[in-house]
Amino acid sequence: MMYPRLSFKRPIDIQLAVFLTCLFLSCHSSHKEDSLRAEPLNVLFISIDDLNDWLTPLGGHEQVKSPNIDRLVSEGMLFNNAHSAAPLCNPSRAALMTGVAPDRSGIYYNLHHWRESEVLKDALTIPQYFMKNGYYAAGAGKIFHNKWPDPKSWNDYWPGKTRHMPRDPRPARDNRLNRTREAGHFDWAPLAVKPDSMGDMKSVNWVVDQLQKEHDKPFFLACGIYRPHLPWYVPQEFFDLYPLEELILPEVIEDDLKDLSDFAKGLAHGFGDPLDINTPDSSITGDHENILKRGVWKEAVRAYLASISFADYCLGELMKGLDNSRYKNNTVIVLWSDHGYHLGEKEHWRKETLWEEATRNLLFIRAPDITTEGSSTDWPVSLLDIYPTLVDICQLPEKKGLDGNSLIDLLKDPAMEWDRHVSTTYGYKNHAIRSRDYRFIRYRDGSEEFYDHTTDPHEWHNRIDSAKYREVIADLKESLPKINKTPVPFSQ
Repeated sequence: MMYPRLSFKRPIDIQLAVFLTCLFLSCHSSHKEDSLRAEPLNVLFISIDDLNDWLTPLGGHEQVKSPNIDRLVSEGMLFNNAHSAAPLCNPSRAALMTGVAPDRSGIYYNLHHWRESEVLKDALTIPQYFMKNGYYAAGAGKIFHNKWPDPKSWNDYWPGKTRHMPRDPRPARDNRLNRTREAGHFDWAPLAVKPDSMGDMKSVNWVVDQLQKEHDKPFFLACGIYRPHLPWYVPQEFFDLYPLEELILPEVIEDDLKDLSDFAKGLAHGFGDPLDINTPDSSITGDHENILKRGVWKEAVRAYLASISFADYCLGELMKGLDNSRYKNNTVIVLWSDHGYHLGEKEHWRKETLWEEATRNLLFIRAPDITTEGSSTDWPVSLLDIYPTLVDICQLPEKKGLDGNSLIDLLKDPAMEWDRHVSTTYGYKNHAIRSRDYRFIRYRDGSEEFYDHTTDPHEWHNRIDSAKYREVIADLKESLPKINKTPVPFSQ
């Protein structure tokens, strides 16, 4: 340690020198003690699969029962206008975990092995980057898409580095309530089992066990909760929360698709983008017609709500584990869902569209000494922002090459101006741009849509031809992705 060299000629200089030296040593000592006191922050990284905005804090379904989510989001910052990079499991999670948008990676569908992208083959995922910087990374449940796990992203994983999902109990075939079809596991039924028998609770219990251990490194601990992903098989007690005769359906209008292109109607009535070989041709009428024909719309909505409440129960048990651990006060919590979900809106079920129901998702962050309880923002953010935000919160070295933006300034000051646009990509050259008040969509056939959320929150009226919005639309178009990398070949 180098001390300041002082020269003095008069008694007053001596007094001043003594004072300055004491001040310097005091400040240096104080700074050193602060650095010694400061512990690296841990991260608890929680995903809930296929969870849309049907949550009370997001103004969602008025009957939903999710007390644990409600309680948790009151303890930090909720992003009211968060959107996925892609409305489909694999491309959304690949983008979130690598920080690279689909248009730059070429990962658009579930059958793309994301490590086969030239851009992503050597990419450092979030847990890899934390491991590189001295963290222990472990997890359980669905974080990456099930078909494409990434063993090198973890020090440990349960039930295994190459198999992220534990098995779930299933109903007997004759007890299933959905008599429409089983394509894509589109089925539901109550189970005569306790919550601890479910795979999600087994994942939660494994993560809770990790929270009770003594760790000699800071940890990045991930927990992937699979429900409300299909099939909606959850214990009977969660179905019982929603009496069928009292159930409220989503608000829809007739002829909602009349002002849309044939391409958009294909996304609504089919299963997705016709370039995706994992889905039927877009001209095939799909889920909604079958739901109406069978008269089971309420039953399906009930099953989805029951699955949300089951996921909420799992989250509550996980939070108990954190609260009862020594890591409660030095752990960052990130809670996210990978995209939204339609339940009959726009005559569509599942995700795989570029409308609000499919792109909007849950994003919440609680960071010690940074976030304020009960804070929120309406500025649009992307799941791509999670990676750089965690790097900043945990004071890791800057990570180059990320497509998202750090949200740390917004976490500190939710009232700040944050006027930016975020993009969602579904398939090759299909994009949605979301600002705080508007949504613009362009499909690869050139057709377009525009919605004003200040007057049309359900996106019932396509105003793309309105002269009133010409300048707004031109501004949104400037944010369309420019690269549009050719899709990576499909893997089986």
